[in-house]
Formats: sequence, structure tokens, C-alpha cells
Amino acid sequence: MNSPARAQENGKPASLNLDTAVRDFVLEKPSAARIFENLGIDYCCGGSQTLAQACRLANRSPEEVNAELQKVNSLPPEKDWRNAPLADLAQHIVDRHHSFTRAELARLTSLISKVISAHGANHPELARLQLTFEAVVQELTMHMMKEERMLFPYIAEIEEAARIHRHPTAPMFGTVQNPVAAMMMEHEASGQALQKICELSNHYAIPPDACASYQELYRALPAFEADLHQHIHLENNILFPRAVELESNFS
Repeated sequence: MNSPARAQENGKPASLNLDTAVRDFVLEKPSAARIFENLGIDYCCGGSQTLAQACRLANRSPEEVNAELQKVNSLPPEKDWRNAPLADLAQHIVDRHHSFTRAELARLTSLISKVISAHGANHPELARLQLTFEAVVQELTMHMMKEERMLFPYIAEIEEAARIHRHPTAPMFGTVQNPVAAMMMEHEASGQALQKICELSNHYAIPPDACASYQELYRALPAFEADLHQHIHLENNILFPRAVELESNFS
């Protein structure tokens, strides 16, 4: 893994290693996720891209990104999950992110319907936004259920098996790599759908005629997207790779 930043010289801010994968910055400093979120840089599904590639895609200069990342040390520290028990990380994802996602899916579905009733005639993009969000609801609802009922319990089992030096029970899906690959594909699909919603809403620009519910909708949608990015990062970049590596030790 390339070092995210080179050492400081003469008291000047450390320069960035532009060949480092974006996810490595967040793995090293979890608070960097907030910075990348604000800059529009994908650190979850697209976390394998280099910082140079990410800057180009987000239309940000390396100097701008470097300046923003210098603020990481002033942000409240966040838990580093790289060495935590996998069962604890999976439970954190369920308690923090799955719980939030389920609550917001229900709230946003109701809010979108309410906004369309009042503003749909003047804002036809809302109907397309609603259809896209309905697909997100279906996708994420099934996705979380599969993780909680099948994938996460198996990850906890292989971790416990490793602890007591025995082989885990063979899962119906063959190897953890199979559901992990499926979950990552679904992450990508959900991320693309939310990006489409962002574009349909003109990047959540609140129109002049927006009522309080309309304003709340366009505040809540980006918050929902940001939480999903953090959720996906914990799975794609920490939980899943560690689970695959742990299972491989039994072969």
C-alpha cells in the first residue's frame, strides 16, 4: 500500500501521494471520509481508484484536496475498524447503518409522496426521482436482509472457528467470496441510483417555490447518501476483504 502522505518538511503541510488509492486515506484516517464526501470524491465503491484519478473525476485539483485533508487532524476522531473483531464490525453496521437506512427509507418514501402531491405538476423531475428511489428501497431492503440473515452470521462463524481452531460449517453459498461479490455489485447499483437522484434534483438545489417538506427532502437525501457511502466503505474496504482473507486460511 502506498503511503497516503509524504513526511512534512520545514513545517509545511505534507504532500499527497497521488498514486495512493482513495480508500487508503480513509483506512488510515477514518475522518477523511467527511472531507472526501464534501469534495464529491468516491471513497467507497470507487475507493480503489488513485487520488489522481479521483481528483480528475471530481474536477478537483490535488492542491485543493491536499489543503482540505490537512483539516483531518482537527476533526473528532472516529473508530478505526481495521483490527476490530469482524463480528463487532458487522454488528456496528447493523446497529448504526442498517437501522438508519431502514428508518430513512420509510421516511423519505413518505416525504417524496407528500412533495409530489404539492409540487409534482410544476416539477416533473420529482416523478422520475420517486421511481428511482423506489428501486433503491427494494434493492437495499433485500440487500440488508441477506447480509443480516446469511452473510454476517457466516462471517461471525468463520471468525469464531479461527479462534477455537476448527473448520467452519460449509455454507450453502460455497465460499464467502460469492455473497461478497454479489453485495459489492448491489452496492454499485445503489450508488449509481443515488447519483441519478442527485442529478435529477440538480444536486439537491432547493427551488424557490419549495415548501418546508420539499426543503427537508433535499436536505435529507444527501445525508442519506453520505451515510450509505460510509456504510459501503466499511463493508467493501474493511469487512469483506478481511472475511475473504480469514476464510482463505481454512483452505
